[in-house]
Amino acid sequence: MTDRRTVTSVLAGIVATVIYFGTAELIARGLGIVSAPALILGQILIPLMPTALIKAAIAVFGTGDKLALVITIVIVGSLLGALIGWIGVNRRGLSIVLLIGFGLLPAVLTVTNGSELTATLPTLGGVVAGTIVYLMLLHLDDRAGRKGFDEVGQPGSGEAGRLDARPADSSDAVTRECAGRESKPDRRALFGLAAGLGAIGIAAVAAGQSAASLARSAAGTVTRLVLPRPATSAPEIPAGAELDVTGLTPLVTANQDFYRIDTALIPPSVDAGTWQLRIHGLVEHEVTITMAELLDLPLEEHYVSLACVSNEVGGDLVGNAKWLGYPIRDLLARAKPKAGADMVLSGSDDGFTASTPLEVLTDNRAALLAVGMNGHALPRDHGYPARLVVPGLYGYVSATKWVTDLEVTRFADKEAYWTTRGWSTHGPVLVASRIDVPRPGATVTPKDGGRVITAGMAWAQHTGIAKVQVSVDNGDWQTADLSEELTADTWRQWRCELSGLSRDTHTVSVRAIDADGNIQTSQRRPAIPGAATGLHDRQFTVE
Repeated sequence: MTDRRTVTSVLAGIVATVIYFGTAELIARGLGIVSAPALILGQILIPLMPTALIKAAIAVFGTGDKLALVITIVIVGSLLGALIGWIGVNRRGLSIVLLIGFGLLPAVLTVTNGSELTATLPTLGGVVAGTIVYLMLLHLDDRAGRKGFDEVGQPGSGEAGRLDARPADSSDAVTRECAGRESKPDRRALFGLAAGLGAIGIAAVAAGQSAASLARSAAGTVTRLVLPRPATSAPEIPAGAELDVTGLTPLVTANQDFYRIDTALIPPSVDAGTWQLRIHGLVEHEVTITMAELLDLPLEEHYVSLACVSNEVGGDLVGNAKWLGYPIRDLLARAKPKAGADMVLSGSDDGFTASTPLEVLTDNRAALLAVGMNGHALPRDHGYPARLVVPGLYGYVSATKWVTDLEVTRFADKEAYWTTRGWSTHGPVLVASRIDVPRPGATVTPKDGGRVITAGMAWAQHTGIAKVQVSVDNGDWQTADLSEELTADTWRQWRCELSGLSRDTHTVSVRAIDADGNIQTSQRRPAIPGAATGLHDRQFTVE
């Protein structure tokens, strides 16, 4: 049976760790810096994580994968705190050294990474608070468990204490018993205090993460560029481009709703005033462009849908926005790529790289060095102050955020971040579709004439969607109605009226056909190495 001293010491280690993370989060948010320990450790862990684990995290948590990582770090840290507390049962001095040593690790990593000393303040504050809590709980436990009289004035409690006691004057025992009860903290109160402190620590972590999320959401506004009017405006959205179906995804995705999948747990804070893009490598002329120079160029607006290669069949890691930027082909034309070059390795401020086929960046598609998104400067989460937008390719080989470097090279000579982890090199978008309506497991009441409406989205960027077909209960395929096409680089909405359905549970499936006649495959495969495939289906019940 585990004694109370061990339980209390382990609990003290856990609570101290939670207080450490929570205090550091609040200090980081209060100072407006992004060097809380959980974020520092997470940013270091992301490049070290196996591809399969990253894929699983994205599949399970989607755009919440980074928050899930922070929570995991806090949980693992708490388990480490429990181990330190257990060590402290017999070697208290060592446990204190371990607690402080592990706590200071993020500060050491911050300094060695070249950050200013002020970036270590959240970690240092967390170490101080966590150590104080740890020592306080152990001190209170010592007082509660110190040799003395418990119940009738002897070590232990209950009848065993009475049998082992030496004969004593009855009134003496009662006096010492009362004194002991008044002076020794009750362990129940100690456990209550530990639970309360733990709850405060958890609340502090949650508050810190919430504040960080709000700060990131506001960052695009706070650091807004004054965007010029486009020299070439995006086309007006045709009246028939959006279908009137309740529950159908909007044609244009709002900035705050646009999916975010990247390797930056802490989005880089890039100063637009000092930002530069360097184009070099296998080129005749190296080119460097500043933000002021970029904004003076004739910028273009284009609607382009982007999709993540990690998107599961029927998933929501796809969105459509109006982007403002300058054609990448014109920038590359300045540099004049040399013969034999076939790839552009784009680099981010945070160290991420993507390999994009040179021919894709130099053809007539709307591949942009973008500075604007839906009429505003890029939000920080989406690449402020500049990013790449390339129709027809998955983001992992094209949509580099916080871009600062374009190296013209060869696929045979260089590899990018995700290609070194088993993903394919070129990443063309596959024809895909999904069902938005009805919702999974919905109970549907047929409309006039016994009609049931199903609707959704389909995409095949830079090729375009030509047809969408729907099947019920593995029956014949019937053609759905399509919204008017905005551009070949954007997704399209579709709807289909189903009739003659019995009062029962049914399964509807969807497939798309692109403008080149490619039919969406029904063969299921995982996202690695080049996007998940298969047909999306959904069950619903007709009442």
